[in-house]
Amino acid sequence: MRFFITLAYNGKNYVGWQNQPNGRSVQQTVEEAISTLLRQTVSIVGAGRTDAGVHAQKMVAHFDWYGEAFEIQEFINRMNGFLPKDIAVYRIQAVIADAHARFSATSRSYKYYLTTQKNPFCHECKLRVFFTPDIEAMNKLCGVLMEYTDFTSFSKLHTDVKTNICRIDEAYWTQDGADYVFTIRADRFLRNMVRAIVGTLIEAGRGRLGEDGFRKIIEGKNRCLAGHSAPGQALFLHDVAYPDAIFIAGKRKKPDLATSRASNNLKTT
Repeated sequence: MRFFITLAYNGKNYVGWQNQPNGRSVQQTVEEAISTLLRQTVSIVGAGRTDAGVHAQKMVAHFDWYGEAFEIQEFINRMNGFLPKDIAVYRIQAVIADAHARFSATSRSYKYYLTTQKNPFCHECKLRVFFTPDIEAMNKLCGVLMEYTDFTSFSKLHTDVKTNICRIDEAYWTQDGADYVFTIRADRFLRNMVRAIVGTLIEAGRGRLGEDGFRKIIEGKNRCLAGHSAPGQALFLHDVAYPDAIFIAGKRKKPDLATSRASNNLKTT
């Protein structure tokens, strides 16, 4: 069967979501945990890639299991006991055979956190800025952003994607005292796209970029025209959405009941 696994992680200690030769990834860590507990090599496929240091409040990945059924809640509990403290599993759900964590997603959303206040408890998950951002100016450019679909100017150079076309459904800033949060939701994102957009919008918040200049950046389709990428530690993958039809929980009798070797493996691991 194919399963979706929903998890969260603090990306500080990882080279990103995807497996890489230069360090430990979140994907590698989760794969090792699943494979150890099920006593069979298991590979997982994520809904997307997050860069080094970037966090996820909700990441979804899928894996295929060719053994017999296992008790899902027990497996979640054992996964959380096995994984390091900076990764947590929240849910495992059975899905239809051709459901795909990446390609079946209908939208993804990110949040980026700024603050103007020094806070010893939040410095690793917010970007401190030393000016008061003009939130109206930044939100005005968010409206401009949603008029476009080609975001080459906000994409990392020399990637392997076939198109830089994305549909942004919402983009806006909110303020709560000294804290500012940028929320963006789209059908897909390019590599480094959100951080490049945030870095450019911050220039507007400083009074250095207006609407005409922002349009020229987008229409120029040149990464060198946009602002610097904002640091990764304040970026969170916030949500990944899927159509209800791909989930099959409840369509089988006792879908979470373990009567198998896999269940025994879990109890003795």
